[in-house]
Amino acid sequence: MQKKAIIIGSGFAGLSAASFMAKSGWKVTVLEKHDIPGGRARKLEVSGFTFDRGPSWYWMPDVFERYFHLFGKKVSDYYELKRLDPSYRVYWPEGHWDIPAGRKPLQDFFESIEPGAGEQLSKFLSEAAYKYQVGIHKLVHKPGQSLTEFIDADLIKGLFRLDVFQSMKTHVARFFKDARLRELMEFPVLFLGALPEKTPALYSLMNYADMEGGTWFPAKGMYQIVQGMYDLALELGVEFHFGQEVSAIDVQQGIATAVYTGGKPGESSAIRHTADVIIGGADYHHIETDLLPASYRTYSPDYWDKRVMAPGCLLYYVGLNKKLGPVPHHSLFFDTSFEVHGKEIYTTSEWPSDPLFYLNVTSVTDLSTAPPGGENLFILIPVAAGLTDDTPELREHYFQQVMDRLEKRFGQSIRDAIVVKQSVAPRDFISDYHSFKGNAYGLANTLLQTAVLKPSMRSKKVKNLFFTGQLTVPGPGVPPSLISGEVVAKEVNKLLNG
Repeated sequence: MQKKAIIIGSGFAGLSAASFMAKSGWKVTVLEKHDIPGGRARKLEVSGFTFDRGPSWYWMPDVFERYFHLFGKKVSDYYELKRLDPSYRVYWPEGHWDIPAGRKPLQDFFESIEPGAGEQLSKFLSEAAYKYQVGIHKLVHKPGQSLTEFIDADLIKGLFRLDVFQSMKTHVARFFKDARLRELMEFPVLFLGALPEKTPALYSLMNYADMEGGTWFPAKGMYQIVQGMYDLALELGVEFHFGQEVSAIDVQQGIATAVYTGGKPGESSAIRHTADVIIGGADYHHIETDLLPASYRTYSPDYWDKRVMAPGCLLYYVGLNKKLGPVPHHSLFFDTSFEVHGKEIYTTSEWPSDPLFYLNVTSVTDLSTAPPGGENLFILIPVAAGLTDDTPELREHYFQQVMDRLEKRFGQSIRDAIVVKQSVAPRDFISDYHSFKGNAYGLANTLLQTAVLKPSMRSKKVKNLFFTGQLTVPGPGVPPSLISGEVVAKEVNKLLNG
C-alpha cells in the first residue's frame, strides 16, 4: 500500500518537500491555512494591482533551474525571467548609484568611485565564487544531523578559504576603503540576522549571488514561482487542501499517527487526517509549541527565547493612479545612518529612529502588476524581531517618514496619487503565519546557529515528524527553502522508506 505523507504549509519549503516526496512514491497531501499556496510568498490582488506579499528579490537563478531540472523540467516551462539592469539603485545622503549588471560594468563602476577598487572587486568576487560553490552546492545540502556530515576532504581542505571565523565587516574592509562601497558590499547580509561585524565572511557568497548571478524578475511577479511549483506538484499527484489550518498532531507512543484540522481532537468540527509521516513546513516553533503534546516537544521555551532572530519588517503595499517616471525596479535607501539603524535592529531592539528602507516598483518592469497608468509600490522597513507592539499610529508615522523621503528624492508628489494602501507589521506575521516573535526571515545566520546548531530537521521525540523551512537547515531565503524541501524528503526516505 502506498505510504501517506502530510505536509503542513505550502510555502516554498512545503511545496518543495511535497514534490520531492511525491516523486519518490509517497501519496502526499498538503494542508494549508490560507486559500492559496505560497505562505509568506502569497500574492495580494486589489483594485487591479497585484502585490507580492513577501519575497521580492530573485537571486541564485541556478538554484531554481536545478530544482525544476530534478523533475525533468525547466524554469521556462513555468515562468519567464528578465535580468534587471541596473540591478538596483542605492540612495546615499549626497545622491544615488545605479548598480550595473555584469562583472565588467561593475568593475568600471567601482573604479570610478575608488581607484583600484575595480581590480579589488574582481579579487573579492573570485574568493566569493569559491564560497558560493561550496556553500550552495555542498553545505546547504547537509541535513544537519551530525558533525560527521562535514567530514569531507574538499570542505576540510578549503576550511580557511570559507572565512567562517572572520567577520564580513573585516573581510570587506580588506578590499575597499570607500565607506559607501563597504556598505554596498555589506548590505546583502543585513537580513541574515546580525551586524556585518558579527556575520561570518562566508556570506560574501551573497555578493557573488548578487553581482555574478544577477538580479532577475519573473514576469507577473514573484508569485509565479509559487504558481510554477504548485503546478509541478499537481502534475506529480500532490493533493492540496486550502483553508485547512492544522490544529493538533496526534502522537501515540512516539509515532505521529494523524493531524487534525477544523478543531481540536474530540471537537465535533475536527477532521482527522492520518499519515505515515508528517513534515512541518509551517513555523517550527508553532508546530512544536502549539500542535504537539508537551511531552513530545524537543525544545523548551528557554531554548526558543535564547534564539537570535533575523529581523522583522514593516511592509506597505501602495497603489498609485499615476506613473512615477524613470525609477528603477529595486531601490535601497541608505540615505540615513546604516550603523544606527543596524544597532536598533540587532543590539537595542527598538523601533528605528530614522530607518533605512527598501522600495520595489514592479510596474516599471511589468505593466500587468498595476492598472493602466498606475504604479505598484512595495515598501519594506527592517525592524528588530519581537517588536509586536505596533499601533495604527506607529505604522502611519513610519509611512509618512518614507513618503517624505520618496517625494524629496523623486521631486514629485506621491501621497495625492495613492488609491491603495495596506500595511503589514510583525504582529500580522504572528496572526497570519504563527511567526515566532513576528520574525520575517527566520533565525539569524550566526556561527552558533549554523548546521547542527539549528533546530533539527528531524524531531528527537517523534519518530516520523520532520521539519522544513526557515527555522531549520539550511536557513532563510527562497533558494534555501527550495533546498530545505529536497533535503527533508531525502531524510524521510532514508529513515522511513528504506
